[in-house]
Amino acid sequence: MTISPTALPRNPGLPLDLDWVARAQANRSAIERRATTLPGRRSVKKDHQAAWLCKAISLIDLTTLAGDDTPARVRRLCAKARQPVSPDLLETLGMQGLTTGAVCVYHDMVPTAVEALKGTGIPVAAVSTGFPAGLSPFHLRIAEIGESVAAGAEEIDIVISRRHVLTGNWQALYDEMREMRAACGEAHVKAILATGELGTLRNVAKASLVCMMAGADFIKTSTGKESVNATLPVTLTMIRAIRDYHAATGLYVGYKPAGGISKAKDALVYLSMIKDELGDRWLQPDLFRFGASSLLGDIERQLEHHVTGSYSASWRHAMS
Repeated sequence: MTISPTALPRNPGLPLDLDWVARAQANRSAIERRATTLPGRRSVKKDHQAAWLCKAISLIDLTTLAGDDTPARVRRLCAKARQPVSPDLLETLGMQGLTTGAVCVYHDMVPTAVEALKGTGIPVAAVSTGFPAGLSPFHLRIAEIGESVAAGAEEIDIVISRRHVLTGNWQALYDEMREMRAACGEAHVKAILATGELGTLRNVAKASLVCMMAGADFIKTSTGKESVNATLPVTLTMIRAIRDYHAATGLYVGYKPAGGISKAKDALVYLSMIKDELGDRWLQPDLFRFGASSLLGDIERQLEHHVTGSYSASWRHAMS
């Protein structure tokens, strides 16, 4: 079971500091060189690997964002979030009570998920603000946030307007993010940067900083619908922006890579990167999440292999 860390105050944001934004840089060659070496720098085996994989499960936002989602599918996904690994396997590992970090759905499925997770403490996250493109009228995006919060979502994953980043209109991005943060009220807000559409790592660094200044609780790589989603260079750029923000303000902001993370070995690389760059406090659900669906199935197969010595068929670990 995941031990709950001491609760941290939310990031209230800061006035927009355009000088700080202008100074934000990203050395692509150095970042890519570091990212290339990461998979070989940390290796965990046997019991240590099993423990890290259980940690990864506790950090997953178990997600379904399909056009053919149904209440029955969402209820099955919530059942998987409550019991992500077979009870016998968890008992052998000494990890009874393990759950995923959250369940993430479209707005229409929020009431179903809230009901299915009642009493578990697992939050429901809703994608909002015209997800995935974020191009619906602004007043409708704000209204959508309010509807999801009223339906019981405790976390809102919003999408920023990419054009503000691409045109360098940082004031517009800040104002947009600030208003979305206000509309979320007590619900925590994850700002999706759609990094695959921002052009450069420097834009990623600047957008990360502006969204944190505007009060984002998390910054998130992708919607999962872009052609390029979470990557190690983008992750390094974003978590170093988080580190710089924390060093300057003392405030904590979380990080969520999403899209394309489907293998247990990839999850281990991301966890080691967070530990190296940000420290152990960020290895808790209030500061780190994986946006994923198929990742859990591969982790479950790896844990079964650790216990039994054999890999099971993937169909035995369906998500919903």
